[in-house]
Amino acid sequence: MESFADRLAVITGAGSGMGRELAVQLAAEGCHLALCDLSEANLAETKVRCADGNPAVTVSTHLCDVADEDSVLAFRDATLEAHGTDHVHLVFSNAGIGGGGSFIADEREDWERTFNVCWGGVYNVARAFVPLLVAAEAGHLVNTSSINGFWASLGPNQAHTAYSAAKFAVKGFSEALITDLRLNAPHVKVSVVMPGHIGTDIVANSRSAMGKEATMTAEEVSVLRARLVTRGLPVDNVPDDAIREFFRQRAEDFREKAPTSAAEASTVILDGVRAGRWRILVGADAEALDERVRATPEDVYESEFLARFNADGHFNALTR
Repeated sequence: MESFADRLAVITGAGSGMGRELAVQLAAEGCHLALCDLSEANLAETKVRCADGNPAVTVSTHLCDVADEDSVLAFRDATLEAHGTDHVHLVFSNAGIGGGGSFIADEREDWERTFNVCWGGVYNVARAFVPLLVAAEAGHLVNTSSINGFWASLGPNQAHTAYSAAKFAVKGFSEALITDLRLNAPHVKVSVVMPGHIGTDIVANSRSAMGKEATMTAEEVSVLRARLVTRGLPVDNVPDDAIREFFRQRAEDFREKAPTSAAEASTVILDGVRAGRWRILVGADAEALDERVRATPEDVYESEFLARFNADGHFNALTR
């Protein structure tokens, strides 16, 4: 699919980050869009930006929780009605959140919410929309995994189980679809996207996606304080508001200090789709990590592995 003009693309998580940038870039190329997110306000902003870039394209927006199959099916039906069609050409399963880092210490509700969005969302969207890709003359499913789909870690001092498990599932599912589609729907392609550290609002947005208030409660601060202490940080007597500010700044730094912007990442993804690549690494950090994990797989969860990676200029803003 070398041209996106006059195609119809479905994008989940389109209210911010890579989802928004994919929408803006596709609109600029004349692609019609069906966008979903949990935030109506964020979707409205994405739609405005798409219209500013190309007022000729049709953009429909839909509230949808991808972890809920009924919500995804309603999104599918609303997409067909809004665009007067029985098929779609592109599906970008991009929605994701963070949380549930520890299988042992974190709340099961948070762990399963993260897993159900990051893996269950991809599964639900595929079940709902792959038949519509098959119904088109050509189709492409693009599933967003992560570097955490081949490296289940954020370093030796931070558990990262729910997100990593989900992203491994996305990667495996997408790779298995390569043969499945070749056998049963050869006009439909699949790509798995594995970004490194991309400048998005995923850290900030994950709280609302978990159903939590924007400001951390005293109980949450207490739990976080204890974890920081176990990592050797002297925060026993630091005021609660200082810890809240620490994590607010952390979310901002995740976006602002990333080596790759959401717009740059989206360009890499779309170039990969045009080229028909099934495996799309995004960012120099992702490429370097992929090479090193393959070279020394037994060492990747040791502190020395990350220290060497940090020394080469990778993940310093992410893991420190």
